[in-house]
Amino acid sequence: MTARWSAPVRYVECDQQGVVFNAHYLTWADEASNAWWAAAGLSWEELTERSVDPLVKASTLEWSSSARWGDTVTVDAETETVGRTSATARFTVRVGERVCCVVRTTYVCVTDGAPAPWPDDVRERLVGQQPPG
Repeated sequence: MTARWSAPVRYVECDQQGVVFNAHYLTWADEASNAWWAAAGLSWEELTERSVDPLVKASTLEWSSSARWGDTVTVDAETETVGRTSATARFTVRVGERVCCVVRTTYVCVTDGAPAPWPDDVRERLVGQQPPG
């Protein structure tokens, strides 16, 4: 299942040539992460009530074309992998059908300040978000 977030490119997100500055792709992936967690049936409120704190361990950005001022970006978020204590989401940022970049973010489950295994039901929900294959 794919979760989706979309927004127009704002002037403040661009350089003097009207091209989106690279750090904003990470911001958009972070915005889309809320939809990704929600698509798994996990709200931040539920996770924090259970003392589960997903922290970003790493993010990578693979850029392929520019988004520009005046474009509307759409970010598709999918679960890529789920491990015992981590999960990686893939955020595909595009304008129309044109892919601008792919951001991969790995989250680590932290409980009481230390890495911990995902609770079984959380892990099941994240695994259920992975594309078949």
